Amino acid sequence: MRSNVSDLPLGTLRGVSQVDFQSDWRTAICFIVALFAGGWQFGVFGLLGTVVATLTAWFLGASGPRLAGGLEGFNGTLIGVALVLYFDARWITVLLVVIGAIMGSVLTSALNAMLTPHNLPTFTAPFCAVTTVMLVGGPSYARVWHGRSLAASPSAAHPGSSVTFSDLWQGLLNGIGQVFFQGTWYVGLIFLIGLAFAGWMVAVAAVISSAVGMVVAILLGAQAADIGAGLYGYNAVLTGIALCGTFVVPTALGLVYALAGAVSATVLSAFVGDLFEPVGGHTLTWPFVLVTWIFLGAVPVLAGLRRVST
Repeated sequence: MRSNVSDLPLGTLRGVSQVDFQSDWRTAICFIVALFAGGWQFGVFGLLGTVVATLTAWFLGASGPRLAGGLEGFNGTLIGVALVLYFDARWITVLLVVIGAIMGSVLTSALNAMLTPHNLPTFTAPFCAVTTVMLVGGPSYARVWHGRSLAASPSAAHPGSSVTFSDLWQGLLNGIGQVFFQGTWYVGLIFLIGLAFAGWMVAVAAVISSAVGMVVAILLGAQAADIGAGLYGYNAVLTGIALCGTFVVPTALGLVYALAGAVSATVLSAFVGDLFEPVGGHTLTWPFVLVTWIFLGAVPVLAGLRRVST
């Protein structure tokens, strides 16, 4: 069933909050405020990606429920935010976001067709694929790269594994904000407030998962500056939210399962970052996507776990 045009505004709004699996309009408003608090360019380009992806899906005849629920827009949101972060706010970036959001929309439909028989969502895989391609290919195009250099992690300027109290409390919030590439603690706090509107369990899952990511990173000896920036928390946050009540029933065993998923996503973050180091080390949300696909794929054959009914 094709969506009515009147469904598009709310569907676009929900596209922003669906990055964290939420459809509450209050959550979406908080997320948009958070993006603009991080910088006008993140708000503008994030919304541009959301709008283009949603309109593309509508134009091509995507189903009404998916459009109205924001499920066709959230990859566009992340594409917009990521590309303006890496390529700056320029006219060429506007073009890249439009092209990327269209590509992401088509890829979302393709992956949805392939994964639905296995009861697996697309998650942010379209965003990861499109953004990785553009980041890897960017240096080959002078107008795109424009003299930029490969981005360095915070630890490049501040090496060392001695974690301070400031690293801990800021890293806890930054782990939530880094889902949208935001590394300022108060922006992460606004995102957390938005998650609280969606439900206390969602907010608690985000905080605990971010903490798990930090603890694992500290125990393994990761760089303190990267921990404080939230770079080891955000994939754990997405994985924790996904496996704790969103897609898996939060029984006692289910909570342990979600915890294991958050740990796994954190460990995989370093692997993905090192794998992509020759092209800037852009981990994106690949660890979350891969880990959560595996953990959800295993649920049907694990008698102690149950998927949430949809």
